[in-house]
Amino acid sequence: MKHVIKIIFFCFAGVFLLHAQEGFRSLFNGENLDGWVNVNCAPETWTVRDGMIICTGIPTGILRTDRQYENFILELEWKHLHEGGNAGLFIHSDAITAPGQPFSRSIECQIMDGNHGDMFAIHGATLVEDNPEPRGRMRSYPREERANPAGEWNHYRVESRDGTLTLAVNGKVVTRGFHLNPRKGYICLESEGSEIYFRNIRIQELAGTNPPPELVAAEDEGFVSLYNGLDLRGWKKVEGNEGHWQADNWILDYDGQSEAEGEDKHLWTEKEYENFILIVDWRFPEVVRIDSLPVILPDGNQATDPDGKDINIPVNYAGDSGIYLRGSSKSQINIWNWPVGSGEIYGYRTDANMAPAIRQGVTPIMNADNAIGRWNRFQITLIDEVVSVILNGKTVLKNARLPGVPEKGPIALQHHGDPIQFANIYIKELE
Repeated sequence: MKHVIKIIFFCFAGVFLLHAQEGFRSLFNGENLDGWVNVNCAPETWTVRDGMIICTGIPTGILRTDRQYENFILELEWKHLHEGGNAGLFIHSDAITAPGQPFSRSIECQIMDGNHGDMFAIHGATLVEDNPEPRGRMRSYPREERANPAGEWNHYRVESRDGTLTLAVNGKVVTRGFHLNPRKGYICLESEGSEIYFRNIRIQELAGTNPPPELVAAEDEGFVSLYNGLDLRGWKKVEGNEGHWQADNWILDYDGQSEAEGEDKHLWTEKEYENFILIVDWRFPEVVRIDSLPVILPDGNQATDPDGKDINIPVNYAGDSGIYLRGSSKSQINIWNWPVGSGEIYGYRTDANMAPAIRQGVTPIMNADNAIGRWNRFQITLIDEVVSVILNGKTVLKNARLPGVPEKGPIALQHHGDPIQFANIYIKELE
């Protein structure tokens, strides 16, 4: 028996030394998710059991490392529980999800039962394919099928070297990609509708090249998700809102028909906030009608004709909504189809008691809305009584003052009687 124990001991010691000599270290300690960040999923989406990361597949989203990597060798094992299961491994990912998407800008190594080993750029990332897809997408196909079926473990070895990526499946390189952008970023595991297990995740970092900023993924800025894709935890539950404000996977869907009373029709956060940066994606349905809406001048006044009559023009109209800051309807960031564009603060712009500079400041500099039916992204920064709004990467309000805005309060997604969808709601609280 002693001889058996010695043999076992030396076997384990040998494995440990081999790994140490190769320069690998574990990315998963087998006990908890230390070193990983749940980007946009419910807490129960990603758990640990028996030395494995267990992913339910619901909702669609990602779990990422807490730091970025450039050049490395990554190894992991994965196992689908059911035929047709789908998941993925993301390389060189941004810290949060792309606008209007449940996934991040990154390079994906496909982990799909029956269709494994693809390598493709998603949501703004780019690569040059080794074995291109015939339809012309930035997708490199594996040259050999080597995956085991659902219920059996598979091994991936991914090597990223100076913008070149190779993927070996169960011991043989089958896919390559070149000229990756980004070529430095986070490593993510993907949840995409079906249960999957991961284990033995380890990495060997290689010498880096200090790539220029344009080749580096967006870093973690401290944002946390306010919507988990599974339910409305963290939001006030009000009678009359059930069945109207609904969690629909990574999309928070509103039909515009809340039966609650008054201000309860809006969807309010349970927590109150002071200073923060808020990211919210939104879109209206593609069903539109033609409506005649006011033309707002840069100074916040409505345009008039020579006779002093208000000027309205016909536009495509799909609905109206907004985001209340610090519990106040007056400090609402408008979401609508007016010619002036989304992002204005109607309650201040139309307040005749406000100074002209205040009213001008809360009027959008430009209309930066995407076409109706497409996703839009707000980045709203509120510090004391000063707010700035970036819409789809363009500044529409810059350091606008909100005299009298409450010092603290909840955030609300506005009911205005129209259907609208929200996604990717993140907040970073500021000192």
